[in-house]
Amino acid sequence: MTRTVVESKTRTATLGFDEPFCVIGERINPTGRKALAAELEAGDFSTVERDALAQAAAGAAILDINAGVVYNSNPNPNETEPPLMRQIVELVQGLVELPLCIDSSVPGALEAGLEAAEGRPLLNSVTGEEDRLELVLPLVKKYNVPVVAISNDDTGISEDPDTRFAVAKKIVERAADFGIPAHDIVVDPLVMPIGAMATAGQQVFALVRRLREELGVNTTCGASNISFGLPNRHGINNAFLPMAMGAGMTSAIMNPVALPVTRSKIAAKKAEVAAAGIILPDDMDDETFVTLFGMGSTRSRPGSEMAAIRAANMLMNQDPHGGAWIAFNKQAETGEPPAARGGRRGGGRRRRA
Repeated sequence: MTRTVVESKTRTATLGFDEPFCVIGERINPTGRKALAAELEAGDFSTVERDALAQAAAGAAILDINAGVVYNSNPNPNETEPPLMRQIVELVQGLVELPLCIDSSVPGALEAGLEAAEGRPLLNSVTGEEDRLELVLPLVKKYNVPVVAISNDDTGISEDPDTRFAVAKKIVERAADFGIPAHDIVVDPLVMPIGAMATAGQQVFALVRRLREELGVNTTCGASNISFGLPNRHGINNAFLPMAMGAGMTSAIMNPVALPVTRSKIAAKKAEVAAAGIILPDDMDDETFVTLFGMGSTRSRPGSEMAAIRAANMLMNQDPHGGAWIAFNKQAETGEPPAARGGRRGGGRRRRA
């Protein structure tokens, strides 16, 4: 069976057809997060620290690290991103023991992350574009790491699933020319929003089956893309992920955390309750309040997608006796996630070809 092994200094995450579904936490990424981008440019890593710990506690097996900030002071990412990537990688692996996924469109940042990461990280990503193949595949070979292969090329992202399969096959074949085995290629077949393409889900399921049966590769995706632009996105995601797992998908890049209710939302709800003439006890704390009114929690906790994945693992006999499902729900009841901290560590040898 195909197995893709990703390692930190002390932990191993394995992607495989007979392995539990692997969640790759996506939160450490400034894309679309203006506040985080501003913090990083100012040298403030407090949000990165919180996101790393929260994702580990929520059950992520791998953490994606993206340092794609366009500095106001220097708009050239080829100069700013490599040192920032190194800083974030060193920080995160000092906080949690999870393996990392080094994520960048800047080759220099990819190599900086590979140099700083302990163990055997996942590299994200290579596409079928010729320039990208020539830049990234030598890094994959040099550092002996697995890589995410995204099914688009110089012509862009095709709506035709056969074309996306052909791009994936091309990347696997080109990787073989560099001596990179298929089990170290994790294909992202590209999930389209179902709001824009009604057959998007069916396309992905069919593609994942072909990738597994014909190329023998593990697969991943940006899970939330399927529900983009639609209401109740969690409901769609919760259905999509187990269906993708049933088709053979072995991992997803996603947010494992249900984000805490903000103070502004709590204040607005309290004003609404007061306007309705409802009198609350003076000593009621915010956590009791948001629980009473079904708003969620003031603490980060595993998202509903994590519950769907854990349940699917059990139903697919990848959680013997339901042990992980029971532990997951006990954790949700007590609100006490398992310790994520691994302590700061130095050294660590890298495997090379």
